[in-house]
Amino acid sequence: MDLASYADLAIELVNTQDRAGDSLRDLQGLTALLARKPHLSGRVGHRDLDTMQGLRDQLRAIFAAAGAGDEDGAVDRLNSLLIQHPIHPQLSRHDDHDWHVHLNEAGSIPDRYAARAAMGLAVKIGEQGIDRLGTCRAEGCGRVFFDTTANRSRRYCSDRCAASRHGVAAADRPQQPRVTEPLVPHRNGRQGPGHDGAERPAGKTATRDGGQ
Repeated sequence: MDLASYADLAIELVNTQDRAGDSLRDLQGLTALLARKPHLSGRVGHRDLDTMQGLRDQLRAIFAAAGAGDEDGAVDRLNSLLIQHPIHPQLSRHDDHDWHVHLNEAGSIPDRYAARAAMGLAVKIGEQGIDRLGTCRAEGCGRVFFDTTANRSRRYCSDRCAASRHGVAAADRPQQPRVTEPLVPHRNGRQGPGHDGAERPAGKTATRDGGQ
């Protein structure tokens, strides 16, 4: 069992709320979130919805603390979740698979979700570092991610947010004034480009006064 993969549960739950809205505002949204997770199936009610919304806030606070450089604070919050929602591993054998470790399926759906999400984050942090937890830098986004870049350089949740941020920066950059060559009067009273006031037709050279 790859416990680290359960970190995706934490990210997916936090990202149900962003600048586009809140997809976990009602039971329909919670059902949709759980529909893609057979190991977290079952009937849910309004109490489960409230608990999941609270869990989302707790998980977001972990990412926020990590992003602010408060590693101890982030770890304390995560350890609290691990204590509140412990996992119960057990050996299981089904279908064509031999004996392997499963997590206990007992408990409410929010409890099982929290236990898996917290354990996944703990394993990820232990293996790769807490500075891998990131929050999108695009204004008003708030989505979180796990930075998998080699040099820990990821700053945005998606290419769209990165492009939007660069576009705003370009729009805010002061424009350089356009420099044009001044017009100077010709001897015949017209104006035209040049520093000596002479207009030279193509293929000809200007002569001095008097035609010499």
